Amino acid sequence: MSIALERSAPAPGAVPPGAGAGRQVWRRIRRRPSALAAAAVLALLVLLALAAPLLSHLTGQDPGAYHDDLVDSARGGVPLGSFGGISADHWLGVEPGTGRDLFTRLLYGARISLLVALGAVAVQTAVGVGVGLAAALGGRFAGRLIGLTTDVMIALPMLVIGIALTAVVPPDFPRPLLLILLIGLFDWGGTARMVRAQTLALRGLDFVDAARLSGNGTVRIARRELLPSLAAPVITIAAIKVPTAMVAEASLSFLGVGVKPPTPSWGQMLSSAQTWFRADPAYVLLPAGLLFVTVLAFTVLGDAVRTALDPREGSRLRVGTGKESRA
Repeated sequence: MSIALERSAPAPGAVPPGAGAGRQVWRRIRRRPSALAAAAVLALLVLLALAAPLLSHLTGQDPGAYHDDLVDSARGGVPLGSFGGISADHWLGVEPGTGRDLFTRLLYGARISLLVALGAVAVQTAVGVGVGLAAALGGRFAGRLIGLTTDVMIALPMLVIGIALTAVVPPDFPRPLLLILLIGLFDWGGTARMVRAQTLALRGLDFVDAARLSGNGTVRIARRELLPSLAAPVITIAAIKVPTAMVAEASLSFLGVGVKPPTPSWGQMLSSAQTWFRADPAYVLLPAGLLFVTVLAFTVLGDAVRTALDPREGSRLRVGTGKESRA
């Protein structure tokens, strides 16, 4: 009975298990206006990305349609008009050299950037959690071997390997899937190290010993006892990894490893915009600004999630205010 009581008693400031945990985390997050603003920005971006086909239909613009009459061929393809060719038909102007509508291309580019970032984080979280648990529960030899493998994976230069893969991967292989696998399979080391450290700290607690004495195997203990306790730090590091994955996708697309035209992405647009930054600054500022705002919003929201899920952060807030926490 004492073990059960100790298992059910949460640490000071910790988010308790059960249906009320989500409400408590939400209460902590909504106390930070910056986190609410970041969540609103991300929600709007996701909504616009999902509605890209509908908005493209409503505006009457195809992201892949060329408009040679909207660029000045005598000046090398600079958009006609001011601010990159902004007009009633083209709300954010047109792409230099091709005349393709920038508004719809940015919307479709957001779909690629978000898909790759979220998919890569899902892959690296799954791999990192599995490797971290195996390193902590697999014995001394397995722990050393997995630890060495993790160090090697962290040290590998992902950008260089990505460039090398372009000579090996078939041209018809889906580039978004290639980016997801490349980023996800080469950036799980930090998650694995965190999971291993947390698992080593948890496996000596009474509730894990009780499960072991009850005859549960290692896999069952990991699934039923350890994974629920690891949920908070795993969610935290996953939220922080999303902006890193977006920057990695943009970098790889900038280097020519990402999606190929005519499929748009923000990194690909930045890559082609480097020759136009003087003649048409808007073509550079629009994708760069969107990428900056999105990465900043994910970073702010990830920090808010970390604060809401971290029991020690909750304790510091109580000590700093001198008032009892209402969470």
